[in-house]
Amino acid sequence: MTVKFVELVSIDAKRFSKRGERIGQVRIDNNSTVTLVTEVSDKEANIDFRYTAGYGPIGTIKIEGRIIYEGDASALAKQWSSKMNMPENVASEIHTAIMRTCMPEAVLIARDIHLPPPMPLPNVNIQKKKTGKTFGPEVA
Repeated sequence: MTVKFVELVSIDAKRFSKRGERIGQVRIDNNSTVTLVTEVSDKEANIDFRYTAGYGPIGTIKIEGRIIYEGDASALAKQWSSKMNMPENVASEIHTAIMRTCMPEAVLIARDIHLPPPMPLPNVNIQKKKTGKTFGPEVA
């Protein structure tokens, strides 16, 4: 069982606040949702999804797409249509693929519409080099 292909179908981004407007801390919520699972063949399923980065009162980014999933497609589609869920290992793989595809895209979109990135970016700390000579055990 594996994700064969991820395709983005729709991107919608909105900024509700003005660019210079002062807003305190913003909570950014990332969410991925599977909206539909359909069987393409015995071995392939089509999985429609929606990724949302919500910025509360200042904006939102929505990305919709489709995943081609290779595995036991008939059982997956039947379980989805009857219970609206899927096995944990499959769900984990699907949602990981959604986040790995959509998060980098959302970072670029957020930059374009002047929103904070939807994930924390690393801080780089450069430390000064010690100028004095240090003595220690010699290792051969």
